[in-house]
Amino acid sequence: MTLKISNVSKTYPNGVRALKNLSLSIGANMFGLLGPNGAGKSTLMRTVATLQDADSGEIWLDDLDVLQRKDQVRRILGYLPQEFGVYPKMPAIDMLDHLAVMKGILNRGERKDAVESLLRQTNLWEYRKKKLGTFSGGMKQRFGIAQALLGNPQLIIVDEPTAGLDPSERNRFLNLLSSIGRNVIVILSTHIVEDVRELCSRMAIIHNGEVLVEAPPSEAVDALRGRMWRKSLANEAELAAVQKSLQVVSTHLLGGATEARIYAESDPGDGFKAVEASLEDAYFLALSRQKPN
Repeated sequence: MTLKISNVSKTYPNGVRALKNLSLSIGANMFGLLGPNGAGKSTLMRTVATLQDADSGEIWLDDLDVLQRKDQVRRILGYLPQEFGVYPKMPAIDMLDHLAVMKGILNRGERKDAVESLLRQTNLWEYRKKKLGTFSGGMKQRFGIAQALLGNPQLIIVDEPTAGLDPSERNRFLNLLSSIGRNVIVILSTHIVEDVRELCSRMAIIHNGEVLVEAPPSEAVDALRGRMWRKSLANEAELAAVQKSLQVVSTHLLGGATEARIYAESDPGDGFKAVEASLEDAYFLALSRQKPN
């Protein structure tokens, strides 16, 4: 199964151009959609999830026209939005059963089996009778994935799923995503580079509604090997001088000092040392190369 997004554009009434002739081809497995807040990721995901219309362009899931046959798409879609609301006083098992009915699983026995299986798969079985309002952030996200998996969807979209999770909850959630993203299309939309590096076999970096890079994460990193350099800088004046003469990819505070990472085809000298390239370098370099609007 392949999701083909062709020349999709979206401009909001306030004049913000969220998507600009954006095109992507996404096959089965985990696909990372990486970009800063406001890049257009959520707009694209809402459009693919049939929650809003595009101004122009086409989206096809194999031979299914996503923009025109929304009801059919929703039958095979699982969606976990960035903000996932729940009824806080309802037990998890009752809420999931209610959502299963809305998803079209009307046979009581079939629905019971599906709900119980998903609660076990997401490690929520022992909490099934607890009210959702008592769940931690990670538990709510796992419940969100459980509802997204109702009906064995062929396309699953998760939007910023690990934002706000502590490290242990994040690891559990990523392991769960990895386990389901083998035979279906799973789109992980995030601004967290590590999530994409750890999970996705292919990714796209988008910013200002446009695709800047589309490649496997490993290829994006390989393209920078031998071209990344770092140096600790004493003060802002030294940083400003480096920014004038070299292509600074990112800066970090390290031990109270500012460390600059730069891209250069050969050794820039002046105390810079070679450093292993990372996906974060590829990400920040792509953003820095985009021409301002």
